[in-house]
Amino acid sequence: MKAIKRHWPRIAVTLIPLVFALLHATGALPLGVLQRLDDIIYDARLRATMPQTMDERIVIVDIDEKSLAEIGRWPWGRNKLAELVTALFQNQHIALLGVDVVFAEPDNSSGLQQLMALAGNELKDQPSFTDKLQQLKPRLDYDASFAAALKDKAVVLGYFFTNDAQGRASGQLPLPVFGASDLEGRQLPAPEWSAYGSNLEQFARAAPLAGHFNSVTDSDGVVRSIPLIAQYKDDYYESLSLAIFRAVVGLPKIVPQFSAEAYLSRDDQALNKLSLVQGDKALDIPVDGRGTALIPYRGRGNSQGGSFKYWSAVDILNKQVPPGELKNKIVLLGTTALGLFDMRVTPVGETYPGVETHANVISALLDGHILVKPDYSIGYEVVTLMVSGLMLAICLPLLSAARAVLLSVLVLSALTLLNLWLYLGHGLVLPLASAVLMTVTAFALNMSYGYFVESRSKRDLANLFGTYVPPELVDEMLEDPDSYSMQAMNREMTVMFCDMRGFTNMSETMEPLQLQAMLTGVFSKLTAVIRGHRGTIDKYMGDCVMAFWGAPIESSAHAHLAVSTALDIAAVVREINEDHQARGLPVIGIGIGISTGTMCVGDMGSDIRRSYTVIGDTVNLGARLESLSKVYGVDIVASEQTRRMANDFVWQELDKVRVKGKDKSVTIFCPLAIAKKAESAVLEEIKLWTQFLKAYRAQNWDQADVALLNISRLNAHKYLYRLYSERVVSMRYLLFDPDWDGATNFETK
Repeated sequence: MKAIKRHWPRIAVTLIPLVFALLHATGALPLGVLQRLDDIIYDARLRATMPQTMDERIVIVDIDEKSLAEIGRWPWGRNKLAELVTALFQNQHIALLGVDVVFAEPDNSSGLQQLMALAGNELKDQPSFTDKLQQLKPRLDYDASFAAALKDKAVVLGYFFTNDAQGRASGQLPLPVFGASDLEGRQLPAPEWSAYGSNLEQFARAAPLAGHFNSVTDSDGVVRSIPLIAQYKDDYYESLSLAIFRAVVGLPKIVPQFSAEAYLSRDDQALNKLSLVQGDKALDIPVDGRGTALIPYRGRGNSQGGSFKYWSAVDILNKQVPPGELKNKIVLLGTTALGLFDMRVTPVGETYPGVETHANVISALLDGHILVKPDYSIGYEVVTLMVSGLMLAICLPLLSAARAVLLSVLVLSALTLLNLWLYLGHGLVLPLASAVLMTVTAFALNMSYGYFVESRSKRDLANLFGTYVPPELVDEMLEDPDSYSMQAMNREMTVMFCDMRGFTNMSETMEPLQLQAMLTGVFSKLTAVIRGHRGTIDKYMGDCVMAFWGAPIESSAHAHLAVSTALDIAAVVREINEDHQARGLPVIGIGIGISTGTMCVGDMGSDIRRSYTVIGDTVNLGARLESLSKVYGVDIVASEQTRRMANDFVWQELDKVRVKGKDKSVTIFCPLAIAKKAESAVLEEIKLWTQFLKAYRAQNWDQADVALLNISRLNAHKYLYRLYSERVVSMRYLLFDPDWDGATNFETK
């Protein structure tokens, strides 16, 4: 929660694309670019998942360029069409014929009308002419011949609806599949038309089953869907493909079904499916709210597309197709001739035969695999947007760039795979563009905000602390830059002063460049040790380095880290001296003072020069303790507070001292080793040393001498013991002082 609160501006920025995506999804602010992107995604997915296999059940008899070249331009005489229908049923024994052509006008190409006009006027007194005309009339009435060929055959004629300002209509419509009265007061939002062009009445009587061959052209000019149901006035009519399918399965009744989950839809009267009911059986065909279904294209289209077998109409007429070749096939009569203008722009081809669009829908109906945009798509879109958008908005600001990329890729993959699974497994075409664009935009905005806004503050923080704090601590600070500043504050911390002994003598005997190189090498190693223990370098003062722990990053282990640093520095200096001795360079000594307590830390100095440093009595004590290390002959001197907070070390109490400027004495200590790694001899030495200090402060000089003698047997070379031995000798001559607290006074810094 704290991290979310800290990053709320970045989270708010990342939520912006989610808001726009939701406005688009709910229809409050439709974005054309998202609809276009959804169409592109749909087209690409359709092309990638097309089966591209041949459906042997459906055949297309094509009025192609070859047929026009041999028989003549369109329209052909109805006698030719009658021959074609007869050949298909009698020679080929097809199961059903669907006609993707409309016959809205009489065929006068035989000249029968002119002959009858002559018989009624100029030649009415010629009985022989009239008798002969009566004999020829059945042969010359092409429309009657065509109607006779259609009669009692499994034929589904085609027609079209259109919108006309005057509502002009021609031909005879088939019976509607249902009317407004069947909707129980609902308003079915199916495509509504004002006019139509249908077949002549005699053809409609001969073949009463018919379907419209309208399609839906999207705003980009692409045909992606077909209305299975269309409205004309108060009645509803089926498409050619649905009529053919119903004829194949026994002409079941069409019953519209509406969504039971209207709260997920834009329209509480949305059509959900069409039920084909026959007796006690029902077959459901899913449709969208307008009664349309997406065309599930099987392949690239045309005779070379590999989805449906094409036969040239002239080959059927000329009996060049083996008899029975099309037996029990569903045959669609249509055209691919460019001059007849039945080619359409589709997702899978820019010149796709209109007749093959119906073949695709029939094939899908037979397989029970109709693609549909369900009425609850708005609910799906809102839910996926909310889940993915909120996840990205909350998580992206908290992640590194690499992990943010990984999360965005995972979200995109999950959304895409879910969408693809619903498409392939259930035929559901659901929106994806809004979620994809929202995810990409959210990632881009999040990264941009992080780079241009947060990175600026992080770079400023790195510039402020980079020279003081180890790089790994700077990285840690950059995770929450607002928590760090140069503002002064009081805080419990530990400070360390490390001074190089013998620097003055070395400066007198060494060349300046040689001395500079040696100091650089030594300080580089000491600095590496300090930074390795998360210390902050305060400053270098000649041959002294000052560091502290507990700021800018707070740490409860600041005393432990400082003591560990001091012990490691002592070990490093021993290694340096071994190297110097081997190279003939002077050895160096060190003195380290460590003090723990409350001090003021922050950006301090003048208007001209400032630095991030610590000040206070605790800091002054640390400096005094560093100088005392030489007095007691040890490398490290620490305060009592340091010893108390770093109790995982073995400590040797050095003395009680009263430094210049202080009336109260302080106990000082020297760390010897980590408690877990301390040798038994060291522990024994500390035990004896504790006994000595007890006798020393009790002014029992004889007992103190005995204790010193025992300690010297364990460590005869330690300067501390010789120092106290000399003190005991001199203090024997003093009278017993009951007010003495055992402290040593130091009047110099």
